[in-house]
Amino acid sequence: MLEAIANGKHVITANKALIALHGNEIFAAAQAKGVTVAFEAAVAGGIPIIKAVREGLAANHIEWIAGIINGTGNFILTEMKDKGRDFADVLKEAQALGYAEADPTFDVEGIDAAHKLTILASLAFGIPLQFDKCFTEGITRVGQQDVAYAEALGYRIKHLGVTRKTDQGIELRVHPTLIPERRLIANVNGVMNAVLVQGDAVGPTLYYGAGAGSLPTASAVVADIIDVTRTLTTDPENRGPHLAFQPGELSDLPVLPMDEVVTGYYLRLSVQDKPGVIAAITGILGDAGISIEAMQQKEAAEGESQVPLILLTHEVREAQMNDALAKIAALDAVHGEVTRIRVEQLG
Repeated sequence: MLEAIANGKHVITANKALIALHGNEIFAAAQAKGVTVAFEAAVAGGIPIIKAVREGLAANHIEWIAGIINGTGNFILTEMKDKGRDFADVLKEAQALGYAEADPTFDVEGIDAAHKLTILASLAFGIPLQFDKCFTEGITRVGQQDVAYAEALGYRIKHLGVTRKTDQGIELRVHPTLIPERRLIANVNGVMNAVLVQGDAVGPTLYYGAGAGSLPTASAVVADIIDVTRTLTTDPENRGPHLAFQPGELSDLPVLPMDEVVTGYYLRLSVQDKPGVIAAITGILGDAGISIEAMQQKEAAEGESQVPLILLTHEVREAQMNDALAKIAALDAVHGEVTRIRVEQLG
């Protein structure tokens, strides 16, 4: 690609990993040579989200973006919710249908979504591409019971990419997320993608469509070909910047470490069914300044001495939650790992 740019060629790509990892170098070379690099198909397939953020919302300061930007993960979570199936079972079907690769790591571990979110964050906030600073967590530890418990609490679990501008810096994170079931994005199912963008002037806007596939991807690629053709008679100085901000205008606002991010939490614990256990757990959370929004204790299965305990918390800094969970996991009455899924209200 750099050789093509050096030879004065315009470039069109659907390679999100290439842009997320090497885009800073590529765009600098293209700017110096006066050529265009178009990459609409790199994020969310046929959804024109790059153009929407860079051009359609140019009058706005973007406040945050939350997206279902990997169809494989969304298909798996949808099947788990609708049919009560286990993760491993659905993953095999996704591979058989061609939604997931033989090695599905990039999809189910969130790496593919992190590539796309890195690009969206740079477009939205004018920061350099910084994939290495994106917090990335996959869906492999989401159990069918978590999907069911979330549903009972009025939430859906989606694998979200979230980027938000705060006074301290930019949040950049991909992870399973509880979303209130009434939100439109919570009802995006199957292999479809959706991106929710909050602008200061326009408010929330939702972009929905096919995130992959030959024709949706071709739709985005051909749109880029048309755009590049139209630029051939345009002075390079008057073309839209690759990342929406002119070179030299990129912000040095830092990407926040995950410890500084503030969200609500869903917690699932397996605890001994005896007096004092809940008091010990809620005491640890209270000492850490963590407020409980809702709590459910399920009955023990026949012959079992452990019961599932489900907690929803109000928003708290991740570092506080990490400290509290370390203390909770050390309790003799708590068995196995604590399942933690972040919660976003998105409204």
